[in-house]
Parts: sequence; structure tokens; C-alpha cells
Amino acid sequence: MSLQLQICAPDQTLDRDLRLDACRGIALWFIFLDHIPNNICSWLTLQHYGFSDATEIFMFVSGVTCALAYGAVRHCDGWWAVVSHTVRRGWEIYVAFLTLIVGLVVLVYWAGVGRLADDANVRILLEHPGAALAHAAILQYRPVNTDVLPDFVLFHLLFAPLLWLLLKIPNVAIAASALLYGLVQVYGWNLPGWPINDWYFNPFAWQFLVVLGAWWVTAGRRARFRALVTSRPMVGLAIAYLLFGLVVALSWSFKPLEVLIPQSMARLIYPIDKSDLDPLRLLHFLAIAILVARFVPSDWRGLTTPVLRGAVRCGENSLEIYCLGVLLSLAAYMLLLRISEGVVAQMVVSATGILLLVGFATLSTWIGIGSRRQPKLL
Repeated sequence: MSLQLQICAPDQTLDRDLRLDACRGIALWFIFLDHIPNNICSWLTLQHYGFSDATEIFMFVSGVTCALAYGAVRHCDGWWAVVSHTVRRGWEIYVAFLTLIVGLVVLVYWAGVGRLADDANVRILLEHPGAALAHAAILQYRPVNTDVLPDFVLFHLLFAPLLWLLLKIPNVAIAASALLYGLVQVYGWNLPGWPINDWYFNPFAWQFLVVLGAWWVTAGRRARFRALVTSRPMVGLAIAYLLFGLVVALSWSFKPLEVLIPQSMARLIYPIDKSDLDPLRLLHFLAIAILVARFVPSDWRGLTTPVLRGAVRCGENSLEIYCLGVLLSLAAYMLLLRISEGVVAQMVVSATGILLLVGFATLSTWIGIGSRRQPKLL
């Protein structure tokens, strides 16, 4: 992947690899559709066809874009500028997280509390606002679908030292990240949540995808390694693994397919845990990434079609679109409960939500261009 960020002078432009923004934008669409409970349109997303879903794409691409952007900042302005940018971005995500919580509470309260308070995990905030807000301030309390934002707060705060390691000793850095990921699988390390349970997106596990994306930028794009990743044997293995994941995932929804999964294999692979980024999920994402790297060139004309151009706009404004998507998914759920939960209604609210996300993202990009603001990274 090639992405050149030229930000050393005010009149220089930002030349982004559209594949990155398109992938992140599509991931945001998928996340929105998946966040609407029992949504028939979630069959358009990845979660029904394999072990991984849009979250893995979002994490990896964010690692890539952060390494590119902050690497350019370091080249132009030095390490203190990198620290300043990463801390500021971490603060922006932190503020967005707290603002999103307030938005969810207002939406639930406006709807009359009831069932939605439990579904959105905000009843405890309504009943114990002081304690809930205090724990939210230290990232321990997280209403439904906000779990990923605290992870990104931590990742940005730590990205400057990570980038230093990746530039100085990249292979040691990725090895240490992989080791931490492996230890999490063995010992289950995590951070405590409130009032119960741990962080849903275990940062000790999910950091590996972010670091892997950043490592790909700093060291993994060498010609020999890239040729290996996109070689025919690797592509063949990726396709075979994706077919295996497809059969297993479809067996969860279509019971006759369960006979294709031997009990011995089921005992070996289940449960496929999302919280700790189960190795089967990680391998599934890597298989998808191999095929994208092999068959989708950076100058692919499809990236300029209206649909993918909308995805690119969403990817350019990922933090804002993610937060808006969380609110829209809850609003869509409210409408379905009150009006109709039929298939047609699900399709209408899903399509409307995507159009609103694209419209908001397009407006944000236009405003950003007009004010010479750099597109933000999540």
C-alpha cells in the first residue's frame, strides 16, 4: 500500500490511498448495520460469512493510517510534534466518547427509557449518574457499542513510543506485540470494567492489529515480503481458509450445515472469542487482507464509483461517522420497535442510515477542505 502524506508546508496537499479510506468507510457501514439488533441487512456484512467482522478491518487500517500520518509529522516537525498530535487526537477521541454517552442517554430518555435503557446499557447511568460518569471518565463504564473508543484513546496516547520502536527496531516491536497477544490468549489478561466484566475489546489483544498495520507501513512493505504475502501459495491458503470459515459461520445460522463440522473440530475451535481477538478471527482477517492486497490495486477504477466514493468520504471522517452511526443505529432500533420490525422496514431504516452517514461525511469533508483541515485519523 502506498500513501504519501505531504504536510510540511501549508500549500501542500494530502495524497491518500483511497483503498484505506474505502475499507474503513465500508467497515463503518457494516458496523452500523450490525449494531441494529436482528437486522436483516446485517447479512450484507462480514459477520455471517466468516470468523472476523468489520472491527478487524477498522483496527488494522487505523494502524496503517496512524503510522503514515504521524510518520510524516515526525519527518517534518520532529518527535515532540508527534507526541503533541497523538495526545491531542487521544483527547479528541476521549471527548467524543463522553459526548456519545451523553447522546445515548438523551436519546433513551427522550424515547421514554423502558427497554431501551437496558439494551443500550444506560439504565445504571440513569439510576446512579455520579458513579457511572466517574467510571466513564476513567474509561471503565461504556454503554453499548461505545467499547472501541476507549481502546483508541489508549492506542493514540501510546502511539508515539510505538512509532519510535517501529522505526528503530521494527521486527522487535512486532515480535513484542505478538508475544503480548499470545500471552493474552493463554492467561486472559485484560483491564477491569464497571460495574462488572472486563473491557469488551481487550486492548492487550487488539493492539496487535493496530501494531501490525503500523509495522506494515514501517517495515512490512519491502518488495520481498510483499511478494511473499501476495504469492500464489499464500493466496491459495487464504482462499481455502476463507471457504472453511464460510462453512463454519453459515452452520451457525443453517442447522443442516452443522453436520459438516465434526464434533472433534468443534471442540477445538469453539468458542471463537471476539473480546480477546481469537486466533481464528485474526487469521480470517489476514486472509481477507491478502486477497485485497493481491487483487485490488491502488489505482483501481472502482474506487471512484459513486458508492465507493461515499465510503471514502466516511473513511476520511471515521471518528465522527462512528459516533453518528452508534446514535443512528439506536434510533433505527427505536423506530423498528415502535413502527414495524418487518423486513421492508429494516431495509428502509438501514438504507436511510447509510445515506445519512454518507451525507454527513461528505459535508464534513467539504468543510474540512474549505478550512484546510487535514482529514482526521481514528
